[in-house]
Amino acid sequence: MRANYKVLAVSAALAFSAGMMPLAAVQAQDYPSQNIHLISAFPPGSGADIVVRYYSEKLKPLIKQNVIVESKVGAGGTLAVEYIARAKPDGHTILVHSGITAANMMYLLKKPPIDAAKDLQLAAMINRQPFMVVVRADAPWKDLAQLTGHLKQQKDKSSYGWAATIAKVAGELYKNKSGLQTVDVAYRAGPDLLNDLLGGVIDFAVLDPALAMAQLRQGKIRILAVTTQERIKASADLPTMEEQGVKDINLVGWFGAILPSATPRPIVDQINVWFNAITSSPETKEFLAKTGADPWITSVDEAQSAYLKEVQAWGDYVRLAKIDPQ
Repeated sequence: MRANYKVLAVSAALAFSAGMMPLAAVQAQDYPSQNIHLISAFPPGSGADIVVRYYSEKLKPLIKQNVIVESKVGAGGTLAVEYIARAKPDGHTILVHSGITAANMMYLLKKPPIDAAKDLQLAAMINRQPFMVVVRADAPWKDLAQLTGHLKQQKDKSSYGWAATIAKVAGELYKNKSGLQTVDVAYRAGPDLLNDLLGGVIDFAVLDPALAMAQLRQGKIRILAVTTQERIKASADLPTMEEQGVKDINLVGWFGAILPSATPRPIVDQINVWFNAITSSPETKEFLAKTGADPWITSVDEAQSAYLKEVQAWGDYVRLAKIDPQ
């Protein structure tokens, strides 16, 4: 009897496996069966939102379906991250977002709404980018050392603006390593702080590269430093904080295509193929370069591995920047 049970168990397992194989094939073959929704965590017109909308336009001819951009703005990007984690895992809803926002919520919130390490799946990377320390174009400070000297003189009468968590971390690490008392001022989005920066209300800001490069081209700001330890190819003429004596700061921003973790692997693989095809095109490389970013093409497994390392690293970043969970 035991032998018969074993035979039945093996037969059942084989039948189950045989049944699952066509299902995976069907999922990939029939996908997408409806419009794709790209989720943007950023206000329309912001530098980061432009990246989302660029990919939405390039995705349309590849999938033969409409691509709709939905804005889910709020809570510093965590609203959009929670939304994608709870979305139907069928590949028809994709968050195009900074993976850092997903990674750091585990440490910035006392009660994170999701488990960032378990609930999300990276389908593809898009770019690598620095954040940028900027001042208004007519400011007297020509480099980071001059700005540091000014901030030390002004003590807690000086201030800086930020609108993304990585920008705040960069600012706080700069303060800690330089012995500054500069006050941080939070803004809802990068464009919101520009009037205060240009009007001299705040001394400097830490901006995402898309916004910073656009303002640089218009002659409104001066970029003093980037937050990566090595120079980014797209902005190779811009010095790092490391080069200017502010050591051990290596904050690399990046964008990726993010899905719920339960999304079937054939669908994840297909999304990876689409995004890699877009990112590898000469037109996209030129577009990304204008936003101060380098293209980043990976496999699904490489993307997920890089993301999980980011989740782990942000525990140290938040501790070093002395940021209290909210």
